[in-house]
Amino acid sequence: QVQLRESGGGLVQPGGSLRLSCAASGFTFSFSTTTMSWYRQAPGKEREFVAKSTAYADAFQGRVTISRDVNKKTAYLQMNSLKVEDTAVYYCKMTRPDGASYWGQGTQVTVSS
Repeated sequence: QVQLRESGGGLVQPGGSLRLSCAASGFTFSFSTTTMSWYRQAPGKEREFVAKSTAYADAFQGRVTISRDVNKKTAYLQMNSLKVEDTAVYYCKMTRPDGASYWGQGTQVTVSS
């Protein structure tokens, strides 16, 4: 059973940084062929796209970087210059070449002074 487990969320002050991780397990297909993307959902709002590969939402241009460690089957989202409005639950999504996709359970990011 495919599982994605996010971690690295927490409380950070405005202007701070966080690195989120998304560890994938429970499958035999090649992790390197998948597309890893990140989304977020703030209270009372719909889930929205954050970033994947080299594509970033306008709100995150210049502030986030995606990377992955194929050996660890883990993707990362480095977020810098965090703002109060970045407070949300952040989710990772893994998409196979055939279009099948999987979601993690999310990790809370709170930006507050």
